[in-house]
Amino acid sequence: MPRIPLEDNFDDVINKAQRGLKITDEDLAKRAEVSAADLAAVKGGKPLVAVIRRVARHLRLGPNALEELAHKDWYPTQPNFPRGFAMFNTRYGDLTVNSYLVWDPRAKLAAAFDTGTDCGAMLDTIRAEGLTLRYIFITHAHEDHIADLARLAGETKAEVWASEPEPFDEFPAAKRFKENAHFHLGELAIKTLFTWGHSPGMTSFYITGLSWPTAICGDAIFSCSMGGSPTHFTEQFRNNQEKLLTLPRDTVFAPGHGPLTTLAQERQHNPFFAR
Repeated sequence: MPRIPLEDNFDDVINKAQRGLKITDEDLAKRAEVSAADLAAVKGGKPLVAVIRRVARHLRLGPNALEELAHKDWYPTQPNFPRGFAMFNTRYGDLTVNSYLVWDPRAKLAAAFDTGTDCGAMLDTIRAEGLTLRYIFITHAHEDHIADLARLAGETKAEVWASEPEPFDEFPAAKRFKENAHFHLGELAIKTLFTWGHSPGMTSFYITGLSWPTAICGDAIFSCSMGGSPTHFTEQFRNNQEKLLTLPRDTVFAPGHGPLTTLAQERQHNPFFAR
């Protein structure tokens, strides 16, 4: 698979944080003691380091991590999964979206997480590995993540599951889970974590039994960023802090957009969480 770009640039991070915290441009410029013109330039993508660092402190962002992102100095080291894990990246307009397949190689039982816009490669993997797809888990019901759900469910007859709070009228046959629900696939254990904010029922799935502990986290968190939410930003941030950033340090984060990363790397390089 080609190298997947980071989901957000430094200016995207600044804009997400500012919208979420409901701080106006005028107020932010005043707090950071920068000119309105310089703030507008930074928000438009110009890497003015002194301004970026001043703004970061007032948006609760890590200045070093934000500067690093502005310079494009870092990309997450990719974890290796010899067996039992596959990532699929499909195009949605001018973006790409991720979906995932995990399985127990001995039991040949599998679970899918979202579908992206084309589940063809996932179906090919299921057939090549001789797998039975038991579950299709939905992180959240935004169109880019479930665009090919009818096809995947129709061809595999797998159960479709989404969280109780997530609006999900597109697939009436879907079953609903509560937080901290547990599912098993042979030696794999899957636990649901409600990391809502970007959507009302956004769910991350914590999986043990693979080569690494893994959290498939939808749009809750990305490498060097997190999902935006103009109305529930504080809750989104708190859920990420309390439910994802408290997992074991070697946990792999498998986000809905952008590359794989790890909890340890995001603690150091994600402006929302690095200090």
